[in-house]
Amino acid sequence: MSTMRAQIPVQSAARRPLLARRRLDSERVISWVLFLMALSALSGLAVITAFIFKEGIPIIAKVGLRRFIFSSHWYPLEGEFGILPMIVGSLMVTAGAMVIGMVFGLGCAILLTQYCPPRMVSIIKPAIELLAGIPSVVYGFIGVAILVPFIRDYLGGPGLSVLASSIVLGVMMLPTITSISVDALRAVPKSYIEGSIALGATEWQTTHMVVLKAARSGIVAAVILGMGRAVGETMAVIMVAGNTLELPHSILDPVRTLTSNIALEMGYAAGDHRKALFATGVVLFVIIMVLNTIALRVSRRRSKVKVLAK
Repeated sequence: MSTMRAQIPVQSAARRPLLARRRLDSERVISWVLFLMALSALSGLAVITAFIFKEGIPIIAKVGLRRFIFSSHWYPLEGEFGILPMIVGSLMVTAGAMVIGMVFGLGCAILLTQYCPPRMVSIIKPAIELLAGIPSVVYGFIGVAILVPFIRDYLGGPGLSVLASSIVLGVMMLPTITSISVDALRAVPKSYIEGSIALGATEWQTTHMVVLKAARSGIVAAVILGMGRAVGETMAVIMVAGNTLELPHSILDPVRTLTSNIALEMGYAAGDHRKALFATGVVLFVIIMVLNTIALRVSRRRSKVKVLAK
């Protein structure tokens, strides 16, 4: 019996290195699986980017970059591919949607985190988040049925306009900006708020001078994601924008965006016309990258200035 008892600890001690090796091997397998999953996402983005540029760059080289971007003539059957009206239209619609989405989205986030009781937050926040589940075609239908006649009757113009598109996209951006901004504002340490109030600041002064500045990076991330939603939206914009190939001179003019142009004409395009639509996607890709880079750099500069000030 004593020999058997002595063998049990020896056997358990011999098994420990094997168990440790198995755990190490399993951890390595899991890490490689996670790495391949992350790499698949990056490779998917790389493949899409390469495909768009491969299809679009040749027609840009054939027509000329300056003529392609700064020309106002889009006549595919005649070999005229100028997308300036669509670039201007996309920027105007995106800018209007950003103003609406930022004002109302950030305002809702401040209300939910600083002034609303928890019971009201549990009702309002899920209701706002439900807006993200509504299909874009429903937003477009509501815009055509309600918003467009209102603009036409009370503000003038055809109703299908930059303003209608901006309002619809601004509402579609609300769930993204609001939910991410709420998380950013809630992440601000309570000691910041308590210290500000202890120094004699009011609630609004604390919110404006302390909370918003501390949560700036998260708010910028919310704005960037909302901007991506606004630039890339297609169906709702097609329904309320008017889709005319003319430079808009006011927010009441109809407009065609880059995404709308691709969606409207890709079904029957062929040859250079099809390549020009891919080139439009290249321009849209570059615009999104530039806007995101500008937003990130502005956020980083402000954070650096804040650190240096401390």
